Amino acid sequence: MIQYALPRNWIQYDLAALLNLLVEAKAAVLSLQKMPYQRTWVDSLQQMELKREVAGTSRIEGAEFTERELDAALQETPDELFTRSQRQAHAAVQAYRWIAQLPDDRPVDDRLIREIHRHIVTGADDDHCPPGELRGREQNVNFGSPRHRGAEGGEECGRAFASLIQALQREYRDHDPLIQALAAHYHLAAMHPFLDGNGRTARAWEALMLQRAGLRDTCFIAMSNFYYDEKTAYLKALGEVRARDHDLTSFLELGLKGIALQSRRLLAEIQRHVSKELFRNMMYNLFTRLRTKRQRVIAERQIEILKVLLETDWMSFDDLVKKAPPSYSSLKAPAKAFLRDIVHLKELKAVKVEKLSENNYRFAVRLEWPTEITETSFFEHWKKLPRAKTHSFLR
Repeated sequence: MIQYALPRNWIQYDLAALLNLLVEAKAAVLSLQKMPYQRTWVDSLQQMELKREVAGTSRIEGAEFTERELDAALQETPDELFTRSQRQAHAAVQAYRWIAQLPDDRPVDDRLIREIHRHIVTGADDDHCPPGELRGREQNVNFGSPRHRGAEGGEECGRAFASLIQALQREYRDHDPLIQALAAHYHLAAMHPFLDGNGRTARAWEALMLQRAGLRDTCFIAMSNFYYDEKTAYLKALGEVRARDHDLTSFLELGLKGIALQSRRLLAEIQRHVSKELFRNMMYNLFTRLRTKRQRVIAERQIEILKVLLETDWMSFDDLVKKAPPSYSSLKAPAKAFLRDIVHLKELKAVKVEKLSENNYRFAVRLEWPTEITETSFFEHWKKLPRAKTHSFLR
């Protein structure tokens, strides 16, 4: 059993060993902040990030639930939550939504951390864990593998908690905000000041501090999802820091890698939305300028195909046929017309086709198309459009 010891230094680490990782993490965060976006895209992405965060922080603690159960747990007012895991997930999402609404000038003090814990356990673990209350005398907890013992309940627990809050308001301020967030996460998890919900509270507190470091609102990243994916390394790093007298280097190394990775992943998703919007603008700009009646009729059908493909990454031929616009049904040979339109979009390089097996294909838009096509090449291509001929996808 590894006993808890009050740190002599609440924020110690090897800066030289972390400098490159810190620079990469800050650069990734800055890129995410500077990326132009449309609010509706990011609102949707942030809901997905919140779902990842809640799933990650719950599953680290051993919670298991299906995707449908998780969706039910994330509802504003779920009708029935049968399992503790679902109730924990629901409590977590309420905590993160509450954190997102906190004003930047709200002090990070004793009351705030207790309030985070209160949100985390209320309705989920409050049958055995008083929300927002530190452990009392003889209320001790063991956790992790190898087994660690949190600060002794009562006076030691209270002193450790108060010292951490004091350090946060003093010596922490001399360090980078990303370092501060990760260090606070570690120390709360190491002392385990509450009877339950300590890991979830530590990760929610980290999320709050990362918000104040620039990862708030539209830039929220699911660090708990990263910690769950790296659960072995996460638990190992927490253990190593404790074994090295609270030298934070190994945990900060993991956390900074996670911040950079999650920021780049979210940035890539936003960039994909931007690319789709550019594609959509170019599509309408060019296709709607075709002059002849025949070209305009064909263009309208092809725009509908592109709109369907823009809603997904890849789509099978059968699924694409099912979503074909109604205008094909009025044609003498709708199947041939549909194939001709697909082939034309492929030859125009607006669509890519991948052969999965014999007579089995899938399709996607080429998001780089707007950067390649010119007005001249587009209209020249339409002049060469065949009147009635079916081509192979592989041509």
